[in-house]
Amino acid sequence: MTSVFRLACLVAMLASTSSALADSPTFQPVKAELFRSRDGLGNVLKKLRDGQPVNIAYLGGSITAAAGWRVKTREWFSKEFPKAEVNEIHAAIGGTGSDLGVFRVQRDALRHKPDLLFVEFAVNDGGATPHRIWQAVEGIVRQTWAANPRTDICFVYTYRVGYEANLQKGLCPTAASAMELLADHYGIPSINFALKIVELQQAGKLIFQSDEPASPGVVQFSKDGVHPLDAGHQIYTDVVAEAVRHMSDQSTPVDHQSKLQQAFVEDHWQAAKMVPIDARMLSPEWKELPSDSRLAKSFGLRMGTLWETTEPGSRLTFQFRGTSAKLYDLLGPDGGQVVITVDGKTRPKPVPRFDSYCTYHRIATLSVADGLDPNELHTVTIEVHPDQPDRQSVAFRLKDPDVELKSPKYQGTCVRVGQILVLGDVVPQ
Repeated sequence: MTSVFRLACLVAMLASTSSALADSPTFQPVKAELFRSRDGLGNVLKKLRDGQPVNIAYLGGSITAAAGWRVKTREWFSKEFPKAEVNEIHAAIGGTGSDLGVFRVQRDALRHKPDLLFVEFAVNDGGATPHRIWQAVEGIVRQTWAANPRTDICFVYTYRVGYEANLQKGLCPTAASAMELLADHYGIPSINFALKIVELQQAGKLIFQSDEPASPGVVQFSKDGVHPLDAGHQIYTDVVAEAVRHMSDQSTPVDHQSKLQQAFVEDHWQAAKMVPIDARMLSPEWKELPSDSRLAKSFGLRMGTLWETTEPGSRLTFQFRGTSAKLYDLLGPDGGQVVITVDGKTRPKPVPRFDSYCTYHRIATLSVADGLDPNELHTVTIEVHPDQPDRQSVAFRLKDPDVELKSPKYQGTCVRVGQILVLGDVVPQ
């Protein structure tokens, strides 16, 4: 009896393990289609038809940040639904993917109460693993519907040179395939701009990349193989118009709340949040940048209050409960480097806030802690190192690096921070 009982328990345990594994998503390339309606855009379409005010948010990278398909589609919605007041929420930042988008979606999009959220990260997530894409994009979805289950979401997949290899076979590239599998789970409609670009190229009506204007009747899509020229953005806009008109005949209003009951991946990043730097976290050397300063004017809309220090030994200290934390900061030609200590353990090397692109200032993130116990209270300290980083990585971008790298522009140990990005909760000090 004992051996039979043990065998039965073993069989039950194996069956349970097999079931758990079967429930975990498995990545596979997805067939490319111009658009998939799924549960449609019924909520926003009803408001548009009824002539109500509508807010459309555009969360993405540089392709969306450009005054292209984002501006053109907002104008198309206004013309298509003339009784409705259509407002745009610009929530795109060049050079960023969903791993930052999930932290900033609340500040940059959701607090403005969108009725429709376009999510565009298929190019900038091109180097990420499917699971990392699922974690971040699912976090965006779940935050959106937790804020308002009547907000409609639409994934869009833009083109870059190299994606044609999969699309010519009828398959979505990796990032778009990952998002399609997530879209299937949540019933989110999607629009595949990249497929249309490849179809036009195969028909001899478009060239992917050229510095010279195309022949009459042929569209010059881009100069760099990624960022569309105006004609390319118009193609994207026309595909949105076709997809929305198609969905208009099928979509009915949906309350998305029930979709949050079952996650796609259990370690999704719904808990991602952006927390402002509190003056109490800072040593006395830090100064708040005035709102009328050049950098505050350029980056304050995205980053909020900016804090700056040039003094070695300046410290930023905070505590949090969660698995990971980053700083939302600026890289620049005068950037310094920092020493990171987490729970009493100091990294062996300082981390530069400077790289080979730093002929100008730009938004960045600094990972300070990852893979931590979410139930423990963690303490993070970032200290400015006395030595400035090696600037030689930027030399190839300069006309006369021997002279320019000695100029005041490239001197300093400056660190500028705006927010804490945390998977969990910052504990007030």
